[in-house]
Amino acid sequence: MAALRLASSVTLCPAAAAENYATALTEVAAESDSLDATVADMEKLEKIFAEEAIAEFFDNPTVPREEKTALIDEIAKSSELQPHTVNFLNVVIDNTRASLMPQIVREFETAYNALTGTEEAVVTSVVQLESQDLAQIATHVQNITGAANVRIKTRLDPELIAGFTVQYGRDSSNFIDMSVRKQIAEITSEFEMPSVNLEV
Repeated sequence: MAALRLASSVTLCPAAAAENYATALTEVAAESDSLDATVADMEKLEKIFAEEAIAEFFDNPTVPREEKTALIDEIAKSSELQPHTVNFLNVVIDNTRASLMPQIVREFETAYNALTGTEEAVVTSVVQLESQDLAQIATHVQNITGAANVRIKTRLDPELIAGFTVQYGRDSSNFIDMSVRKQIAEITSEFEMPSVNLEV
């Protein structure tokens, strides 16, 4: 069933195709009781396909299938992907939809979060935070949202100078800013007061 929907999605527009692929993968992962392992796989693929050259390589019709297969095998081995994730990746590539992987990942994560009662929080910092720090942030977000689970995704941004920010909620609409950049902006704004005429 899932494979049929994947195969037919090649004729759909990008957004609809990404949702279709994600739905099919969600069904396979749920049936095999491997949702957690699959979302971990998709996080790995998200980082790999963030490099546009990877998708361009897979979607290039002039590249022999054997070369694509070799790279898939390398990705599967180095990332320790689940067998069904590897099969899924092969179908995506056979349908020349590798460029959709970032969208597919987002759609799958949305479905995963809904099925598991999970709140996703994106933590952005200058350097990678320690696991205990991320655990504290996850607990804080869980207390705020009342979610059954919290998934932390990390990003690096040197412009923060120090500290971190946390985005969570629908479309990452909630924002916690604990960065030094924010503190500097607040201090700077205090000096941007209107001038006052003093009578002597």
